[in-house]
Amino acid sequence: MSDKIGEKSFLRKCEASLGQNPLEMSSEKKDFISEKKHCIIRKLVNNVVMSFKSNSVQVVCLSVLGFCAGVLLTCVLITARRPDTKHGVGGLETAAEPEYEENLSTLLADVDAAIDLANVEAPEAAEVAEADTAIENTNENLEITYQTYRVKSGDMIGFIADAFDVTQDTIISVNNIKQSRLIQPRQYLKIPSMPGIVYTVKRDGETPETIAAKYEVNSEKCALVNLLEPGSELAAGTSLFIPDAELDWATRQEINGDLFHRPLHSRYWLSSPYGWRDSPFSTGKRTFHSGVDMASSSGTPIYAALDGKVVAAGFNSTYGNYVIIEHHSGYRSLYGHMSKIACRKGNFVYTSTVIGYVGSTGMSTGPHLHFTVYKNGKTVNPMTLLN
Repeated sequence: MSDKIGEKSFLRKCEASLGQNPLEMSSEKKDFISEKKHCIIRKLVNNVVMSFKSNSVQVVCLSVLGFCAGVLLTCVLITARRPDTKHGVGGLETAAEPEYEENLSTLLADVDAAIDLANVEAPEAAEVAEADTAIENTNENLEITYQTYRVKSGDMIGFIADAFDVTQDTIISVNNIKQSRLIQPRQYLKIPSMPGIVYTVKRDGETPETIAAKYEVNSEKCALVNLLEPGSELAAGTSLFIPDAELDWATRQEINGDLFHRPLHSRYWLSSPYGWRDSPFSTGKRTFHSGVDMASSSGTPIYAALDGKVVAAGFNSTYGNYVIIEHHSGYRSLYGHMSKIACRKGNFVYTSTVIGYVGSTGMSTGPHLHFTVYKNGKTVNPMTLLN
């Protein structure tokens, strides 16, 4: 009751003082107002304390604290398992870009692995006619023309091919594109008036008929488009446009960057890319790294990146436990620093086959997979081929 009387008295005094200048208020009034403020604050604090004594509020608070603790613990565990970018690197290092023979001829001597290198010559770059050049046949009036297209931001080869009623293979072949993902805005492309690909004669004596049979297209149309007589023998290095022909599956997958699967199906960290790097073994020295290093937890399963035959499996001081797989189209892949090998020489493996487990054997600073890809005996950047 006294509290209510005090509050009413306080309100009457406040109303009476509304018309007064705050600076002219008596010290008694100021003390009264200050005391009332402290009283209100104490009541608020008491109310908060009483609310925390409620069972429902305690349950909510404990739930929130438990959730926060769980999130914090999860973050700590993830961070603890994450491969350190300063570790998990290794592999062969050379002062220049190595070739296949230089890489493995000595390294594999201790396991007596005989590696037969593919001596397939890469086809020469296809040369096509200049833009707006027309080839005209008077008998059948079969004509092929070219126009120029400037790549726009967001363009993809498939969209461009659909717009001009040709195939992706046509644009890739005519423009000699090696990596379809690397086309850039404002780049110029030559677009032929019909679908097909450019073919470079491999050896003397090939004819329009033998070439057409290889690609399963019309031989007469092939000869007419190229202004050739049926049965004409062609010299090696001659470039022809083969109407309606398509690239083989492996070439298309390679150019689109979808040929190889990732050898680690679980999470990994790219601890060292392909190419020049600061040597992890010799301070201040720049060396060429022939593959990529994928840092991951020791014991992580390693899969074949492409179907093929195991041609070597063993141990050496550089790659530790390693496996080499031979694939089609002149490709080979090497997997190094394994903790354990799970296949044997002569096995045919698939992309679903476990060939070993991540480790840190050989020249290595921590658990990781060293992955190298060879094309006709020379190393290539694996990241441009991984699906």
